Amino acid sequence: MAQTPPTSEARPRPPVPALFRVALAPIQAFFRLEAASGILLALCAVAAMAWANSPWAATYSAVFDARMTVGLAGVHAGFSVREFINDGLMTLFFFVVGMEIKRELSSGELRTFSRAVLPLIAALGGMIVPAALYAAFNQGTPAQAGWAIPMATDIAFSIGCLTLVKTRVSHGLVVFLTALAIFDDIGGILVIALFYGSGLHVSWLVGALGVLAVLACLNHFQVRNGVAYALAGAALWYTMHHGGIHATLSGVVLGLFMPARPLRPGRHVLEALRLYVDRALQTPMDEATRGAQILYLEERLEELEPPLNRFVHLWHVPVAYGIVPLFALANSGISLEGMGWADLLRPLPLGIIAGLFVGKQVGIFLFTWGSLKLGVADRPGGATLPQLHGVAVVAGIGFTVALFVAGLAFPTQPELLTEAKLGILVGSLLSAVVGYALLRFVAKPAVPA
Repeated sequence: MAQTPPTSEARPRPPVPALFRVALAPIQAFFRLEAASGILLALCAVAAMAWANSPWAATYSAVFDARMTVGLAGVHAGFSVREFINDGLMTLFFFVVGMEIKRELSSGELRTFSRAVLPLIAALGGMIVPAALYAAFNQGTPAQAGWAIPMATDIAFSIGCLTLVKTRVSHGLVVFLTALAIFDDIGGILVIALFYGSGLHVSWLVGALGVLAVLACLNHFQVRNGVAYALAGAALWYTMHHGGIHATLSGVVLGLFMPARPLRPGRHVLEALRLYVDRALQTPMDEATRGAQILYLEERLEELEPPLNRFVHLWHVPVAYGIVPLFALANSGISLEGMGWADLLRPLPLGIIAGLFVGKQVGIFLFTWGSLKLGVADRPGGATLPQLHGVAVVAGIGFTVALFVAGLAFPTQPELLTEAKLGILVGSLLSAVVGYALLRFVAKPAVPA
């Protein structure tokens, strides 16, 4: 039985001063841009490079290498600001990634095999060939541990690049690249879990399994309380950290356990709407009562939204416009003092550049072209071969996850880590510029799907 709508007074919203509206308009317009998160990410990377090579370069290291200490009940933990960002805040980034993966698999573009097969095959090519190229340059050297660095595609940067040429790229191609990047994320997550741990500890992993059982119960009973998931997520982070699996992956696991079904069926909302209409027809309402009724209907409509969607909406903005740019700022500052063009020809940066710029486009394009020739799937959005090639080049923009993997591959080797970051920046820049040029000046305008 539907609840009776409230009749309490609703306070009118205070008017927004015109001066504030004028001042906020450009900011609101920027954040409505599809490429906004990618632009902000690029600005933070440029700012980090400028900062690390400025007269104030010492402050860059001082800020992000500064030590922090937290304690509770006599137990203390110490870490740097950069470690807090990379191992703590980035857990929220992976939490959103996990939820996006689940949403696409449950109700999005990856919910059927026919839709998922082409980006899956393309992603495999985009992971295998870059890793093989990197290994060919660095086999038998101390840098061979970084073989997974050029495997990742940065969704924010790559989609942002496509929005700059949206008149020449169909929606189907954008969906294809997004799905490909999601499969890339899944592959990267598996690689981090399997190859970049610190030695497994069974007792802690048993504790992690216990937390997973709690999460399964929360999912089964459609619990919507964010505090319950936050506590379970914190426990999972702690047990995975001590169990030898990189703790940020707890965010992915938590995201996959978020309920993807609405709490109540639609008939409850329809009953509330019918009751509201009947009441409105029978009894005239003043503005205050009408406002309270509308608020009541909004609350009922929220029950139609799955918790998964609610948490994605809640965390997308702070992660995309806060945590990820902060990660870029903390990890992109490379001092170029004493470096020359010859440094790019060292095996480590050259392997990453070759993997991102050459391996990505070759692997993705060839695997996609082969699948189309074999009739495995149709061309996404009626794309031409030049369009597919341009998108394959853009997929070589590997930034956020690539930097993250580099930090895991060389945690105690700062010189190799600097070389890796240099390779990531150059390889990603080449992929962005050449990919944009191909789609802008070579590929024909998109054919409607």
